[in-house]
Amino acid sequence: MNTVHRTNNSWSTVWGCFILMMVGARALVGADSKPNVLFIVGDDMGYADVGFHGCADIPTPNLDALASGGVRCTNGYVSGPYCSPTRAALLTGRYQTRFGHEFNPSADPHGLPVSETTLADRLKQAGYMTALVGKWHLGNQPRKHPQARGFDEFFGFLGGSHSYFETNGMLRGKTPISEMEYTTDAFANEAVSFIDRNQDRPWFLYLAFNAVHTPMHATENRLKRFAHIVDPQRRKYAAMMVAMDEAIGNVMQALKKTEQWEKTFVAFISDNGGPMMKGVTVNGSNNAPLRGSKRTTLEGGVRVPFLVSWPGKITPGVFEKPVIQIDLHATALQVTQTPVSKPSNLDGVDLLPYLTGRDSGEPHESLYWRFGKQMAIRSGDWKLVRYDTTADGNDQPEISAMKLYNLVNDIHEDQDLASEMPAKVEELKSKWDRWNESNVDPLWGGNGKAQTKESAGS
Repeated sequence: MNTVHRTNNSWSTVWGCFILMMVGARALVGADSKPNVLFIVGDDMGYADVGFHGCADIPTPNLDALASGGVRCTNGYVSGPYCSPTRAALLTGRYQTRFGHEFNPSADPHGLPVSETTLADRLKQAGYMTALVGKWHLGNQPRKHPQARGFDEFFGFLGGSHSYFETNGMLRGKTPISEMEYTTDAFANEAVSFIDRNQDRPWFLYLAFNAVHTPMHATENRLKRFAHIVDPQRRKYAAMMVAMDEAIGNVMQALKKTEQWEKTFVAFISDNGGPMMKGVTVNGSNNAPLRGSKRTTLEGGVRVPFLVSWPGKITPGVFEKPVIQIDLHATALQVTQTPVSKPSNLDGVDLLPYLTGRDSGEPHESLYWRFGKQMAIRSGDWKLVRYDTTADGNDQPEISAMKLYNLVNDIHEDQDLASEMPAKVEELKSKWDRWNESNVDPLWGGNGKAQTKESAGS
């Protein structure tokens, strides 16, 4: 019996060691198998200028594939009609008006306040490798540099726009670069390199293209593909869009080649609507069937192409309820199981229960906008809006009276129902006023036209 007992002890010891080894292995695999997060942002895209929205003159097969393999959010919004505020809200998960980043920063010391925590900060602390490739536009000072805001790596430029061919102002980390190909191609190559180099650890990549923002620069080989487009600006725009689509295709291929496709949560948005009116640098974009433009709170300024993909976790399809880019921050935190010390500070909603069908409700009761004297609230099918009337063809920018639209019946915002439905106007106005109480004055900008902490009344 003693022999048997000793033998059993021996096997117990071996089995115990095996279990410990397996537990340790699983812990390591668990760390390595944590999902990656990839945010892709296009710049000044027209709502109509992608194949999955019916574009006929610009092929976007890679974005279309991402749409067909993921969820296309047909009522996807951004929280601001301008580049920098939208990016500030995306990275913080908060309405930018909560912390004064209402307008584009024009000069030092303007930029994303250092009091704000970014998604890169949070994921880096959770053990993620983090990188920004492309456009920053959230501050030029050393303490507001991407690598001071949670990003381990940075390749791109700090400002709001940049030549697609010149290296001046282009940085790797904090070091100027001396050689570079066409920026859209360069950003794709850098993103692919990052994906290749980090196969064995979880990562967050923020891929922020400057396409299709002005200046209108395109490569000759791509321009030749669109010789049939008569309008020279639209022709350049098409070539620039195709370059970005090809770049996204290269990134998707890198994920599949390295077997990271199914472990990567991907989101794609434009930072605002296409610029189509006086007062903005028009790029040849098309926002149909929406009215309005970048710089307005009409649908054409804030409703954007919006895609989410997580193969095997999110069933492909169409999601028609209103969502906003700050939701992507909250969703990424849930995807990565990253805790937040003060979740009540976040304005976004985890979209996973809705995109997977576990929750059939509305992610938001209402969505809100404030951009100087412009404002908007969408609640269900209804939208109350006050906007820059340059979108109506006025030579000088003025702010409209508040107008009420039913977006389900009137996506182009033509039929103002404010005089017919004063109770609905008052209901939405009161909601917006309550939301606005938690906003702060803009830290800069607005040309003296900013309205803050005032009633939404005209």
